Amino acid sequence: MNRILILFFLAILGCMSCKNSEKDVDHLQIAKQYYKILDTSDDASIAGLLIDSLLTIESEYDYEQTFSLNEYIDWIKWDASFDPSYRILHIEQENGMVKAKISKIDRRILFLHEEPIVTNQIIRFDKDKIISIETTKYEVFNDSVFSQNRSKLLNWIDENHPDLNGFIYDQTEAGAVKYLRALKLYRNHIELQGQ
Repeated sequence: MNRILILFFLAILGCMSCKNSEKDVDHLQIAKQYYKILDTSDDASIAGLLIDSLLTIESEYDYEQTFSLNEYIDWIKWDASFDPSYRILHIEQENGMVKAKISKIDRRILFLHEEPIVTNQIIRFDKDKIISIETTKYEVFNDSVFSQNRSKLLNWIDENHPDLNGFIYDQTEAGAVKYLRALKLYRNHIELQGQ
């Protein structure tokens, strides 16, 4: 009788661990799908992965922002304007979360940072929906290069095209259009100076 009871409990534990590993695989697949959506700028598909809002956390800069679903879709449209490329360098499931190392480059980052930015991120879930993305560490980020290039751009735009002021904070499609225009005007100015 004890042997049967022990076998019964072992079978139940085995089934439970199978369900947990299926759940882990699902979270991993959801995270991979999330990064693919960012890479392809598929804002129409993001709603299926998120709850009605998304908390983004920048641990190193002690900054948090909560996006409604519509606000996050608008952010993806802004991001898409710069032709982003997201690469998963490493990804793993751990304790119901997904940890990832992500490389991102786009036209904005290429100008400001001059190389891809690499971050460590943690994705947290509520069942099968993403509830937060936390950037825990910037593995590759040169703050001095980024700040210097940003200051040069902003100062030149302020002096020469004040109608574009504020583009750097406007994370909408219209803001991205202004940002790209500012980059183009500034690059043309630099090229003319070099001749």
